[in-house]
Amino acid sequence: MRLPLAILLLSAGIAAAQDSTPTSAIRFGSPKPLPRTPGQIRLATYNLENLFDSNDDPALTGQNEDMNSVKPEAQLKGLAAAIRTLDADILAVEEVESEAVLRWFRDTYLKDLGYTHLASVDAGDERGIEQGVLSRFPINSVRNWPGLVLEGTQPEKEGDRPNPLAGQPMRFHRSPLKVEIEIAPPVPPSNGGAGVPPASKPYTLTLFIIHQKSGRFSDSWRRAEAAGLLKLITETEKANPAANIAIVGDFNTIPSDAPIQTVISGGLIDLFADLRAGGGPRTITHESGRAIDYIFINRNLQPEIVASTRFVLGTPARPAGVDYRTAPIPPGYGSDHYPVAVDLIPADTAAPTAGR
Repeated sequence: MRLPLAILLLSAGIAAAQDSTPTSAIRFGSPKPLPRTPGQIRLATYNLENLFDSNDDPALTGQNEDMNSVKPEAQLKGLAAAIRTLDADILAVEEVESEAVLRWFRDTYLKDLGYTHLASVDAGDERGIEQGVLSRFPINSVRNWPGLVLEGTQPEKEGDRPNPLAGQPMRFHRSPLKVEIEIAPPVPPSNGGAGVPPASKPYTLTLFIIHQKSGRFSDSWRRAEAAGLLKLITETEKANPAANIAIVGDFNTIPSDAPIQTVISGGLIDLFADLRAGGGPRTITHESGRAIDYIFINRNLQPEIVASTRFVLGTPARPAGVDYRTAPIPPGYGSDHYPVAVDLIPADTAAPTAGR
């Protein structure tokens, strides 16, 4: 990935964006995306923070009543503005009510962005939130594992409180969503045939879109989910040793915590690890000041990554130190998370290395 040069280029690009677009409402990330390069595609992940519509789902009642989470119009426009600015070709999303709601959001606010293909599948969450994807390229397959039993059992306590699930098997709180996307090779320019390279085969990108269990006392649950995720990835690589895999989404935990270390110890590459090591606000992905949204890759995908294109897109946030439950949101606010993005060249540039 030529990381030393990548770090210099990324720092320069973000600094320029920061200087040219001063805004007090953007506390973290870059106010502007890095520029696009022809021949590269942009992969991103974005937690949309309760993308619920105003249609009542009778299956969601009581504390999980969906009508209590309807996304305000101003925030829907804030999401749309961020997504337009981001200009991702493949956008993984979290906290979506359903495929129908994702489709409605696309058709209402993003209809001219080329997201012809989308998917979102029930993840098994009691609030009804799930992961999805918006893509400019065809989706070949979609799969998830709601309620899959993982290793271990629920602990007796959550912090200093009794755990109502104590002794029960660990399960995915929200199943990972596995999506295979086929990217057609670029069409060579027409010049009478002279010097036109032959078209290469389509490039397949396999995404695992993640939204791990939240909560300060759910570390053991997230660790079990991380171990379960590694098993699914191992199965994918065993079935296809050449698979190009990206694992993206909201892990609800910081890089030094055990769940993330579990993923890394399994051989996956944290694309933003070296950038975070420098500190500062530009790699923060959540309004709380934490980095909890990630892009991991397997080694097959590593040669295709353009490291100098990594960035977190800053969007309007509440001021530091306020109570998020009562503080007014600033103009342009869409979510308490920020989009995380990287560009890649969709062509296998090295022989398969059996993933990890």
